[in-house]
Formats: sequence, C-alpha cells, structure tokens
Amino acid sequence: MVEHPLPGTEAAREWLATMLLIRRFEERAGEQYARAKIGGFLHLAIGEEATIVGAVRALRDTDHLIGTYRTHGHALARGSDPGAVMAELFGREDGLCRGRGGSMHMFDAERRFHGGYGIVGGNLPIAAGMALASDYRGDGDVTLCQFGDGATNQGTFGETMNLAALWHLPIVFMVTNNRFGMGTSLERHSAVTDLQKKGEGFGVPGMECDGMDVLDTFHVTSQALRIAREERRPILVEALTYRFRGHSAADPEEYRTREEVAEWRERDPIATFGARLEAEGVVSAQERADLDAAAVARVEEAIAFADASPAPDPASLYDDVYVLGGELRGWYSVDERGAGVRRGEEIA
Repeated sequence: MVEHPLPGTEAAREWLATMLLIRRFEERAGEQYARAKIGGFLHLAIGEEATIVGAVRALRDTDHLIGTYRTHGHALARGSDPGAVMAELFGREDGLCRGRGGSMHMFDAERRFHGGYGIVGGNLPIAAGMALASDYRGDGDVTLCQFGDGATNQGTFGETMNLAALWHLPIVFMVTNNRFGMGTSLERHSAVTDLQKKGEGFGVPGMECDGMDVLDTFHVTSQALRIAREERRPILVEALTYRFRGHSAADPEEYRTREEVAEWRERDPIATFGARLEAEGVVSAQERADLDAAAVARVEEAIAFADASPAPDPASLYDDVYVLGGELRGWYSVDERGAGVRRGEEIA
C-alpha cells in the first residue's frame, strides 16, 4: 500500500478530530441504547471511521452523499450538529428529522446528505436518480453512494450499475466491505469476493482502497470523483474495512471469534492515523489527548441537548404523511374520520 503524504496541518488535525468525534459519539450512543434512551435499531460503524471521513473529505460541499442505515458518522462528517444527530436517535423534536427517522434514516438536505436508508441496496437507484438530476442540470456535482458488501448481491446493484454506465452518470459507488453481510461472511454470501470487479460486467470499472487508512481512502475516492466528474464515467470503489462491533446493537456476534476482532483492532484507524501525526510532528501526545477530550465533551453536550429536547407532539403524528388528494381516485393511507374500520373504502 502506498504511503500517501499528509494533508495540511489544519486538515490533518480536523480529520483526526472528526474521527474521534464519530468514535466517541457512537460509543455513547451504544450506551444510551442499552439504557433504552434510543429505540428501534442501532447500527454502529465503530472501526470504519477512516472509510467515512476519508470519503466525505474528498467530496465538494455541493456533491451529494447517500448511505445505508449505518450513517451517524456520515452526518457528523458532513457537518450536521451532534446534538441534532443525538436528538434524532432519541426520537426528539430537535432531531435532524424531528425524531421521525431515528438511527436508520438520518437526513440533512442542507449539507446534501440524503440518508440514512433502511433497505439493503435500496439507496442505489435513488443515488442514480440524484446523479441523473446533476447530469440534467450540468452543475458538475457528483453523487457518492455508500453501501455494504451484502448489497452487491441485490438486484438493484446490477440494475443501477447498468443504467449508470449506459447514461454516463456522474456517480461513485463505494462498497464498504467489512467482511460480513449482517452475520454472514463474504465468502459465504458472494461468489465473487473481489467486490471491485462486480461492476465490470455492467461497464463500471473498479478501484480499491484501504478503508482502515483515512489517507488512502481519501486519495482513491478523490481519483474516482475526478473521473466521474470530468470523464462522466461511474466508478465502483471497494473500501476494505472492518466493524469492531456487531451488525447491530442486538447482535450476539456468534459468527466471528474474539481473536479475529482483536487482530483487526490492532489496525484501529484512529490510533494509526493519530500515531502518524504525532510521529511527523503534526500533533503532540498532549494535543491528541486534548482532541479526544474535546470530542467527549461535544458528545456529552449532545446527550444533554437530546435529553432536554421535547418529544414530538402526538397531534403531529400525521404530519408529512402522504395521502392521496381529492383530485385522484384512491384510498387514504390514514383515515381521520373517527373510530371504525374503513380499510379499502374507495374515495369517490
């Protein structure tokens, strides 16, 4: 693997600070889930911080980003307020989506972060649609679509690759290969384990990066974005990474050994990047500790903010629920006419 030069001093510090913020945020989120402060599902990306920060820092502010259901870190890296992200996990009114989306459906349109998407592979066609819109407008923006290794087996993967290549869409697909689709190892769920090659038959060439190295992820993603932007060719990037926690907070992790996890933890992307910054004189040991302490403090503030945020008003339950209007014949998805069962009753 090529050892890439560091970015500027301020950028290097900011990258490390963001990786630390994501790690401390997710650790505390896991604790809040155990305390029943967070409901539903919780999918943590602890161990994948380099893949997140390296890819996001390669984007322009106007580029589009869409992920799967493991995207707390993407929201934070894109610039979303940690308090708003934590409040969304808590299901509170001050959350990014007013508490409606929760862990799996983060969304921040202002920062062009389009989710958070709960269906495996379901974000791929949506990403192609965003790239198609950029192509129509001719605005020079590129869409980065991240998904897990399991999504490469979905029909949406091949369909989207085909259209992206056929229409020359400005899009970069990034498969975060963390070795497991839920609890099924890559070797058991994919006949082709070199995932960067799975797009070639559809006309989408592949590239590979070390997803445990923020610098390699940044440089490879930057190259892919340049090709998509300037040459109008979609690219598939495989980021080789590993999640230190289970698929979700409820995962007993019976499909892998503690020794395997411990071996990967020796390549902790935050520790290795921080050590290099210290070795090259960008930060001192004390400055690394200070950045970590600052991340912890921001997360504590975020928890306090989320705790103080009100729960949504029950009267707002039907806000933003799509209902067919009177101009169309159909069935209401929500019936507000009072008690009684009226499912299937056609609206004249």
